[in-house]
Amino acid sequence: MNAYAGAQSAQGGEALSQHYFSVRARSMALCEPLSDEDCCAQSMADASPVKWHLAHTTWFFETFILERFERDFQPFNAQFRMLFNSYYNGVGARHPRPQRGLLTRPSLPEVLAYRRNVDARMLALLLAPDVAQDMLPLVELGLHHEQQHQELMLTDVKHLLAQNPLLPAYASQAAAEPGQTLPLDWLAYEAGIVEIGHVGSGFCFDNELPRHRQFVEPFQLASRLLSNGEYLAFVSAGGYANPALWLSEGWDWVQANRITQPLYWHAPGAAQGDWQEFTLHGLRPLELHAPVSHLSLFEADACARWAGARLPTEAEWEVAAGGRHAPTVETMHPQAAYQEGLAQMFGACWQWTSSSYAPYPGYAPAAGALGEYNGKFMLNQYVLRGSSCVTPGGHARATYRNFFPASARWQFSGIRLARS
Repeated sequence: MNAYAGAQSAQGGEALSQHYFSVRARSMALCEPLSDEDCCAQSMADASPVKWHLAHTTWFFETFILERFERDFQPFNAQFRMLFNSYYNGVGARHPRPQRGLLTRPSLPEVLAYRRNVDARMLALLLAPDVAQDMLPLVELGLHHEQQHQELMLTDVKHLLAQNPLLPAYASQAAAEPGQTLPLDWLAYEAGIVEIGHVGSGFCFDNELPRHRQFVEPFQLASRLLSNGEYLAFVSAGGYANPALWLSEGWDWVQANRITQPLYWHAPGAAQGDWQEFTLHGLRPLELHAPVSHLSLFEADACARWAGARLPTEAEWEVAAGGRHAPTVETMHPQAAYQEGLAQMFGACWQWTSSSYAPYPGYAPAAGALGEYNGKFMLNQYVLRGSSCVTPGGHARATYRNFFPASARWQFSGIRLARS
């Protein structure tokens, strides 16, 4: 995900302390449906155990805030500095990412005790009468960092449960009732010089800066995301078997991994007539009107070609998003579009763009280890825009730049078509 803060905190210590405990409590609430065993398993190298997420987000506050601002600092456990470091080489040694699921020690109760200890110490700093003003932006960064990990917790848990032959549900509540597919309209935008990037005093990550000008040619953008039913037509037409539709690396990826459908789709068997999809609510009939999700860039690009369209650039997407605001409620599963006009820009699926993840003109990473958060990943990644059905409320915005390798598809990633 993204990286270091580019805007200063507008909150004082007392107000920020309330936000701190709200965010930290939500991480714990996400764990309530899980067993201890669920929290400790790792399904693949790209995913992490929930226990590790809980510890790493705590490590962030201890390493970058308590260690700097707490008088007579003493680590909760000196070994945690290495165990729960993600990719900050400037901090020191790291435990290998693919082996996080092997960390049976410390136990989950020990990690929870770590969280309680750090939370109490953070509260003391935030409520101190002489609270350090230069600490507050770092706290706000840590909270946005934890919100990123809350989304990862849900996508990682979904991937984990999908490996279980019982296909257990994370959440037992019923999914929303099936909707209807609104017509896909094409909205036209004129050519011109536009400004993109974060503006204002609110929080942003450094990769959203600086705001700058770009020229865009005239383009059209689809009014909604591509639906499961529309993607099923691509599958049924032999899209995964037609090399003419695929980027060379994508075709090699499809062939090497024998991929024939989206990640969580289950093809009809002899005893069943319809496609099914694994969701956080368990295995359910494929909702044809809902947006297709969990696609790689390769799949999104191939389907766009098949449809006689393309993926938008991130500048085109941001121009269209304009001043739209993201929803504040997560739905756990992408829902069908319910409004006419430009819909599903936020809250359904992250939307692949054709833009490589690169620095904006004039970008400079922050000094020190926190500068590793974003800048060093600006190679061999593509930008996704918007937000998903499991993005925490209040975390998304029109300038947010998510990024993943072209083969990644365990996130809620979908397709918005564009045309020149």
